[in-house]
Amino acid sequence: MIMSRVFRMNLGGCNRKLLAVRLADFADDEGRGIYPGVARLAAETELSERTIQRILRDFVEDGILMVVKEASGRPGQTTRYDFDLATLFSYVATPTGDSVSPVGTARGVTNETETGDTDDRDGCHGVTRTVIEPLVEPLSERDAREGVREGEEGQTAEQAESPAAIERAFRKFFFGWKTSISDSEIDARKEWFSLPTSDRTDAFDRSADYQEQALTTGRKYLCSAAKYLRERRWTKLAAPKRAEDGPVPSKPFSRPWCALRLVELLKPMANLPAFPPFVRKMIEDGRLDAEAQQRDRIAQHGWPAVNELHARASNFPPKGSLVPPDVAAIADGFTGIKVGGSVYEAWRRLHEARQWPFLPNPGKLEYVQFPAIPDGSPDDIDEAVAAALNAFERSARGVRGDEHAA
Repeated sequence: MIMSRVFRMNLGGCNRKLLAVRLADFADDEGRGIYPGVARLAAETELSERTIQRILRDFVEDGILMVVKEASGRPGQTTRYDFDLATLFSYVATPTGDSVSPVGTARGVTNETETGDTDDRDGCHGVTRTVIEPLVEPLSERDAREGVREGEEGQTAEQAESPAAIERAFRKFFFGWKTSISDSEIDARKEWFSLPTSDRTDAFDRSADYQEQALTTGRKYLCSAAKYLRERRWTKLAAPKRAEDGPVPSKPFSRPWCALRLVELLKPMANLPAFPPFVRKMIEDGRLDAEAQQRDRIAQHGWPAVNELHARASNFPPKGSLVPPDVAAIADGFTGIKVGGSVYEAWRRLHEARQWPFLPNPGKLEYVQFPAIPDGSPDDIDEAVAAALNAFERSARGVRGDEHAA
């Protein structure tokens, strides 16, 4: 899927596109799991190793690639990358890209244009999944109007909203639509720009509900994004029915989601699978470090429920989870922690000490949720974070029972 899309993009030069296509071949359909060595990429693309290194560095700086794990320097352990699909699919090449000039766009397909729609006469596509998860962040008035210049007094929102802000809002909507891969982006964008501001906001806010209701009524097909906008289908939605005491749908990095994650981490470690014979042989020969391999194995298999939460949060679009109501209730004691700050790093050290997998990449989020540090905690930040975890563990035992909190 990613290869097909990259083939139609303008990435700033043939060398950049060639490498991006090869990286997409390594990745799964969610853009994860890219860890070929530079020498292998150079041999397969016929580019020099220095060119490979330069383009990889440029892709990371552009936000197209995310470094998941740096190379350790040990044989066979290369840097692991994941694609940031949102950045990749919205990438616009600049004139200062690769040293090789890109193909002219007069006749080709660029990132801003697509070939004709592939849907049927009714504008609908087959869909296999029947549950639509919400995006990480809803479209807000601030998001929709980000970058708007201040106008004259009395200027309406319709007049003040900039085309760039409308385009950013469109991309959030379009890439959250289940059939966006096969939809016509051109048609959807045309319909989006024809809507007034209030309708665009409503169309986005109710798009996830519409998709969920459309696919849970027994329909096999979901209409295209353009048809949804053209026919204003969000206005025909039935009021959502929620079970009063049922699970709470929660977005990644929200308070309930982070509380569920910690509740799962407080459970005993799962049984670890044995090393494959070839790994044992490499450890015996001294080619792999036994402790490092054991740490990786614990991170991958020790808490499978947590790894599943992390994988869903790293998906594109990000997928939330259903949180039991009793766990959601104890999330009220969580507070926002600045990503990269001293408290955030103290939580990271606590995870490492317990051999827990740490949070996945929060992307552009500035704050993530952790239990608040209780009053009277020690001045030492690591001890204070440990006190916060202990307080949460007591709360978790109270609502989940000892079998749920080790």
